[in-house]
Amino acid sequence: MKVNLQMKASDIRAYLAGGDRRSIGRADELVKALERQTSLLPELVEDMWNPDPVIAMRAADATEKLSRKQAHRLQRFEKEFLGLAGETQQQELRWHLAAMLARLHLSPAEQRRTAAILTQYLEDQSSIVRTFALQGLFDLAVLDSGLRPRVEELLRSAQRVGTAAMRARSRKLLARAGKDWRK
Repeated sequence: MKVNLQMKASDIRAYLAGGDRRSIGRADELVKALERQTSLLPELVEDMWNPDPVIAMRAADATEKLSRKQAHRLQRFEKEFLGLAGETQQQELRWHLAAMLARLHLSPAEQRRTAAILTQYLEDQSSIVRTFALQGLFDLAVLDSGLRPRVEELLRSAQRVGTAAMRARSRKLLARAGKDWRK
């Protein structure tokens, strides 16, 4: 399907709507369009607060995917993301925010706040949220050596008593810690 390269703000919701939370809908198409037309990022970010959980989840999915390549374009929304991360109970938003927050340039205070939020996510009912929280904490510890002892302790604990996904992620992250944390 051809991607509309000249979108309007009203087009974003059409990419995000429909179906249920088990699918990403047309979020990948939206990401491709927004990589070229970043002027519509405020509308995408705003939809992360949409009362329709499908739209909010897909907006978070698209935003997180953009952050993989273009985190600098999302930097101006860091306070909004931190606020949403602290308040949302929707698991899909939590796991996307956990993956995305450490990709932003955060002040030391924002890093501490993010670490506190992600530590709370380790108590979430969703194994995916807990697994992404571990990843986010690891990514923060790469940047902030003061977090490393606590994150290493959390990873070792998850490796022993976490879900299968948490144990596997913890093993990989602890192996990486030997390289990334000793630079």
